[in-house]
Amino acid sequence: MSRTDRYFEIIQILRAADRPVLAAEMAEALEVSVRTIYRDIAYLQARSTPIYGETGVGYVMRGGYDLPAVSFNADEAEAVYLGLSMIARTSDRGLWKSAKGAARKLQAIAPGVPHLITSSWGATSTNAVDTSQVRHAIREERKLQIDYGDVNGEVTNRRIWPVALIYYADNEVCVGWCELREAIRHFRIDRILSILQLEDHFTGKAKTILAEWERTQKSASVDARPIHIPS
Repeated sequence: MSRTDRYFEIIQILRAADRPVLAAEMAEALEVSVRTIYRDIAYLQARSTPIYGETGVGYVMRGGYDLPAVSFNADEAEAVYLGLSMIARTSDRGLWKSAKGAARKLQAIAPGVPHLITSSWGATSTNAVDTSQVRHAIREERKLQIDYGDVNGEVTNRRIWPVALIYYADNEVCVGWCELREAIRHFRIDRILSILQLEDHFTGKAKTILAEWERTQKSASVDARPIHIPS
């Protein structure tokens, strides 16, 4: 998280709070040190951000402090909120942390939707690896080395080029090129026993692999209703 993003998150946390917030609480939420929070608050206060409080007591923000608005109507805000809540049903812990940060930003322009409740029943994770590692590798077009167990319990060491993640109701699946099989394969995240991001990249090849998967395998792998956003 960049320093600018952290400033924004601190402001959002304080605007949403109904009581003074301790620096330790913000540090835990943003995964930084308490000293970093003290330094960030001092920076914001020096630039006339109306944050008041002190060490050991907590911090509050004066009511009426506004950030630039995002134009969501009520239905759009509810759709985003529900989508963020549904992420809790996945085993992607990194994505869930990011969703909570996004929810704080949404609350600034759509405060409270208590009538929409997402059940996390049955959403348990026994994964040995963090799915966020796969997402990062996809974005960076970076190769992964994994120990992968098949349905019979046989474990093989693979080098894969991850290009997509499919989120099912009960698990996640990585789509990627497998160097061992020399073909596009699907890897269930709950069967990956260990994962290592390699220094090797496959820059520029992801689109070709993904296009081939969409042409030959997507229809048999997932029935999805994507949201098309004009470029």
